[in-house]
Amino acid sequence: MLEALTLQLGYNAVLVTLGSTALGVAAGAVGAFLYLRKRALVSDAISHATLPGLALAFLVMVALGGEGRFLPGLMLGSALSAWAGLYVVSWITRKTRLPEDAAIGAVLSVFFGFGIVLLTVIQTMQSGRQAGLEGFLLGSTAGMLRADALVIATGGALVLLATMLLRRPMLMTAFDEGYAQVQGLNTARIDMALMVLVLAVTVVGLKIVGLILIVAMLIIPAVAARFWTENASRVAQLAALFGGLSGYVGAALSATAPDLPTGPIIVLVAFALFALSLLFAPSRGVLASALRHRRLQHEVHLRQGLLALAHGQPVYETMTQRMLRGRGLMRADGVPTDEGRNAAAQALLDENRWQELRRIEELASLAIRDDGLTRIDEVLTSDQVKLIDTRLSPQGAV
Repeated sequence: MLEALTLQLGYNAVLVTLGSTALGVAAGAVGAFLYLRKRALVSDAISHATLPGLALAFLVMVALGGEGRFLPGLMLGSALSAWAGLYVVSWITRKTRLPEDAAIGAVLSVFFGFGIVLLTVIQTMQSGRQAGLEGFLLGSTAGMLRADALVIATGGALVLLATMLLRRPMLMTAFDEGYAQVQGLNTARIDMALMVLVLAVTVVGLKIVGLILIVAMLIIPAVAARFWTENASRVAQLAALFGGLSGYVGAALSATAPDLPTGPIIVLVAFALFALSLLFAPSRGVLASALRHRRLQHEVHLRQGLLALAHGQPVYETMTQRMLRGRGLMRADGVPTDEGRNAAAQALLDENRWQELRRIEELASLAIRDDGLTRIDEVLTSDQVKLIDTRLSPQGAV
C-alpha cells in the first residue's frame, strides 16, 4: 500500500494515479458550483447521455478504417451526444409544462437505453477491437497508455482553469440570480457555461470512473466539503481537495489489487471522506450536533432546576436532580446548598430582569434575545441593567 501511495508500483500505475488525481480535482471544483446551484441531477442526465455518442463514435471510426477505441475520438462522440441530451432537457423544460427532473428522467433513460442497444450491436462486430468498450460504463484503466493519461490530465487541468476564471459569476448566480442579473450578468449563459464544464468533466472521466460513476465524483466531494465550511469559495476549494484525494488514494488502492476496478474504488474512497465529514465536521457534523444538543439539554435542565429551587418547589426530574447534586447546588434530600441558593437567586433575578425589559418601550425590542438561557448582561450594557434594577420592586431585585 505504501508503495502505491508513493508512486512506486510501475509506470502504468503512476499514469493512472496522476490521471485520476487530476480528474478528481476538476470534478470536485466543478461539482461544488453544480451543488451550490442546486442542479446536481443534471450531471446524471449528461453522464448517461454520453453512451450513445461513445458507441456511435466507435462505429464511425471503424467504418473509416481507423482504431475504434481511439480515446480522443470516443471523447468527442461522447461530448456531442451529451450536448444533445442537455439541449433536449432544456428544450423540454422550456417548451412544455414538465419540470426539469421529469425531463431529465426521460432523457436519461432514452439516451442510455439507445446506448445499450448500440453496445450490443458493437459486440457482434468482428473488427475495431470492440472488446472492453463496455468498460466505459464503470471505468477501466487496465492498459492505459501515456497518450490517454495526458489527454485526461490536460482535460482536467483545462476544466479546472476555466472553473477558476468563472468562479465569481457562478457563485453570484448560484446564491442570488436576481442580483446577478442586476449586475449585468447573463445568468443563462453562466448556467450554460457550468453545464459545459460538467460535460467536460464527464467526458474526461469516462476512461477512469465511467459514465455511471462520474456523477459521484461531481457530487460527493462537494457535499462532503459543505460540512466543513459556510464559505462558498472554501467549499469549492475543499471539494477539489477531496476529489483529488479520492482519485489519488482510490487509484493507488486499485493498483495494489489489479482485479479491482479503479472507478468504484475511487467512489468508495470519496464516500469514506463524506462519511468522515458527516460524522466529525466541527460545525455541521453529526457528532458536533449531538454534543450541542446535549449541552443545550443540560443548560435547560439546570436553568429550570434553579428556578424551581428559587420558588421553593421540589425538583422531580431525575436528570435535573443529578445535575444539581453533581454541581453541589442541592443535597441528596432535595434541600439546596448555600451555593445553590445563591445560584437560584441569580437565575430568578435574571428572569425578573427579562420580564421587566419587556415593559420598557425603548428597550423592548431587545427582549427577542431571550431564549430562556442567555443572561441579560450578555445582551444589555451595565447602565441598561442598572436601569432595569431600579424599576424592579425590592422583592424582584433580590
